[in-house]
Amino acid sequence: MYRSLNWIKDMKRFEKASTSRAVWQLVNTFIPYTALWALMVLMIRGGVPYVFTLIVSIPASLFLVRLFIFFHDTCHGSFFGSSRANRIAGRMLGILFFTSFDEFRYTHGIHHATVGDLDRRGMGDIWTMTAGEYRAAGLKTRIAYRLYRQPFVMFVLGPVYTFLILNLIPKRGHGWARFKGIILNDAGIVLLAGSLCLTIGWQTYLMIQLPVILIAGMTGIWLFYVQHQFEPSYWARHLEWDAVTAAMQGSSYYRLPKLLQWTTGNIGLHHIHHLRPRIPNYNLQACFLQIPEVQQVKPLTFLRSLRSLRMNLWDEKKRTLISFRQFHRQLSAG
Repeated sequence: MYRSLNWIKDMKRFEKASTSRAVWQLVNTFIPYTALWALMVLMIRGGVPYVFTLIVSIPASLFLVRLFIFFHDTCHGSFFGSSRANRIAGRMLGILFFTSFDEFRYTHGIHHATVGDLDRRGMGDIWTMTAGEYRAAGLKTRIAYRLYRQPFVMFVLGPVYTFLILNLIPKRGHGWARFKGIILNDAGIVLLAGSLCLTIGWQTYLMIQLPVILIAGMTGIWLFYVQHQFEPSYWARHLEWDAVTAAMQGSSYYRLPKLLQWTTGNIGLHHIHHLRPRIPNYNLQACFLQIPEVQQVKPLTFLRSLRSLRMNLWDEKKRTLISFRQFHRQLSAG
């Protein structure tokens, strides 16, 4: 628990949005993204071996990840100072990665309100079971959880299911606004995809769109995973849960090389983002440099983040994430 919250109040000054910076970010990201698309079209039409198109799709996917961070900011109402501008930009950007602005804004808002709360899991987060729940679960649930936690399923099949299936299907009982948001997003996707197919051909469209969105999806799911699945971390029952502690200890400071920090829109400063989600991505680094308290969080390096793949269950007694192997060792030890 943190005794003084004055420094968190001081962070509010970084919440001021800048229209000029937001527009410049869109320009310096969307133009290279479309240029890489055009290059891949020319490569395919020119008969260049497809492997080179796949190579170019990698930087294109990173620009798409960066555009997703802008979309993410619009959902928090932080990218532009105007709520209307955020809604318009968010709905237009959502078409690029098959994600409804209204749906993501709702589920992601719940994620922010419940991160690290063991009694409020299940929406907008990574499925995480406690060791006790896994011990008491039936065989089908254990198998499903083990499959879900397999890297191939989570980071390869996961993007296919999330972006090409789940995000496109309206859900019953989720309210008209969210239902309509998905329908309108689907219509935008059909309009954009149809226009591109008529212009460059459906084969060329799929040969570019699929690898770009899937590589971007893999990157995005990995970033979301390591932002909350790392060691040491924080989970607590609702009565003991504290929002500031959940942000500072349950949200990682993922330190990336400068180029990757730029392409991921500073989202590695995730502890700051959870403390003050209204801070736009372009102000996160300045906040980090000027608020000493947020610099005290131990950074999660890329090599250390790879260990997160083995962290599968939350041990409530030890207050730590453990692997399936550690879980079975504990069972054997009695």
